Amino acid sequence: MEQQKNALIEVKDLHVVFRDPSRTVHAITGLSTEIKSGEVVVVIGPSGCGKSTFLRTLNLLETPTSGKIIFEGNDLTDEKCDVNLHRQRIGMVFQHFNLFPNMTIKKNMTLAPVQLKKKTQEEADEKAMELLKRVGLDDRCDAYPGQLSGGQKQRVAIVRALMMEPDVMLFDEPTSALDPEMVGEVLDVMRELAKAGMTMVVVTHEMGFAKEVADRVLFMSEGSIIEEGSPKEIFDNPQNRRTQEFLSKVLH
Repeated sequence: MEQQKNALIEVKDLHVVFRDPSRTVHAITGLSTEIKSGEVVVVIGPSGCGKSTFLRTLNLLETPTSGKIIFEGNDLTDEKCDVNLHRQRIGMVFQHFNLFPNMTIKKNMTLAPVQLKKKTQEEADEKAMELLKRVGLDDRCDAYPGQLSGGQKQRVAIVRALMMEPDVMLFDEPTSALDPEMVGEVLDVMRELAKAGMTMVVVTHEMGFAKEVADRVLFMSEGSIIEEGSPKEIFDNPQNRRTQEFLSKVLH
């Protein structure tokens, strides 16, 4: 029972198969792992290996073909489970910022907490300003997304997810759509979150961030976790040939 209490998310024998008339793609094949409370887990691997699909199944944005995803003791794959209720505890940040272009930054941030009756408008406004200040954007609260740089939009997307006071934050390649000079400002916000003890699962190509911030690194290939360990174990002494080949290409 001790392990159950410790694991915020448990993934058991996960399979995700995509079928269309011309082909069948096994995106995830028999993946099992767990994410502990307060842990920062970084998922790395070549393009097309299933990293983003794995991340998206953690809050059922992709539906598993089989297997279980247990979040805070609740099986999200059980048809009786109210997924939307549990999803409120899972923050998600995408490659592309998914901000509403016709709403101010503050409105983007307060919409969900007010609609879902987590906060009054006044409470939400106060929380939004506090979070925007934390990422250095409180002076842009009345701006529209089109008036912000990519890095600023992504910082807003992160604090918008934090407005729901989630128990875990999922990041799907949050810097890959950004110009190189904007990457650092987004990673800085993520570093601060990690320091504050937020449980995080991060799919990224930023190996420096993975080395510095991760508690555990998962290396994926062909829909499975091939190797996992501390950043030191994975980056300094990878055991699997596929991990070695991948890192030799991405580490300069």
